[in-house]
Amino acid sequence: MKVIDSENWAWFLFEHEGGLYLDANCNMSAFGYTYMIRLNEKEQAQYTDGGREYLNKLAHDIHYSVPIAKDTSSIYKGRDVSNELTELAIEAVKLWREGSNES
Repeated sequence: MKVIDSENWAWFLFEHEGGLYLDANCNMSAFGYTYMIRLNEKEQAQYTDGGREYLNKLAHDIHYSVPIAKDTSSIYKGRDVSNELTELAIEAVKLWREGSNES
């Protein structure tokens, strides 16, 4: 897994085994959490066309749909892959930050 791009305090975009993953920084009241989804074909096409602007919108949509809420109708509910990929993501961010500091 590697970091492709990020927006401070909003999201990270990862590449892993040929797939793209958006890890959105969300909160529900005072509770902060991240919600990582694998981009589907439509989302990947929209990212190709819209770049970072699209990722900002997607992260916003994930956050405001509150996919972790019990009674949510979020279209992102059930797509969270954080449990499987958190450790890889943490290591990827660590390596990315170390590489970013080498100037």
